[in-house]
Amino acid sequence: MTPRLRHLDDTLRRALGSRIIKLEETCGQLTLEAAAADHRAVATVLRDHPELRFEQLIDLCGLDYSAYGDGAWKGRRFAAVAHLLSVSLNHRLRLRAFCPDDEFPVLDSLTEIWPSVNWFEREAFDLFGIIFSGHPDLRRILTDYGFIGHPFRKDFPISGNVEVRYDPDQRRVIYQPVTIDPREITPRIVREENYADTEGFRKG
Repeated sequence: MTPRLRHLDDTLRRALGSRIIKLEETCGQLTLEAAAADHRAVATVLRDHPELRFEQLIDLCGLDYSAYGDGAWKGRRFAAVAHLLSVSLNHRLRLRAFCPDDEFPVLDSLTEIWPSVNWFEREAFDLFGIIFSGHPDLRRILTDYGFIGHPFRKDFPISGNVEVRYDPDQRRVIYQPVTIDPREITPRIVREENYADTEGFRKG
């Protein structure tokens, strides 16, 4: 860990104490895990603490860990990860919180702390089905309003559940069951020995 990251690590531990479940370095950046019950409180400290000052949330994404590690994952299924930036102190942080209920994943919304998270939380709701309690306008943002399910969940069928087409007889768009047969697509394997006929290329 670099001295700069070590300093940030020490500051986070002093500021948050027992609210930290896990704090580790990954790919040159710290990831802080907090409990769902502390999600909003921890975010507030990260924004307001004078030695942290994460003024900007630059991204939030949902995660489905159900197939992580080829199914070896034993923890909670759904999480949200916020990517934070301190413009004034020039450091970054990932904030992760797991939803306590796999069947009905819920986390507190961070819109009152960082308004920029509004559409990111809507995206995580749309694609993963994570509910953000306190969000001012939680509705789908990428799929249409009649879409069934959440397409980034690992158990969502690749071909989807329904398809949309225009019916000329009814003169409107209709939904119908998917007509594509399920299939496994195996990519063509290019063997190294046949990858490039360099001798033939040189002769030509």
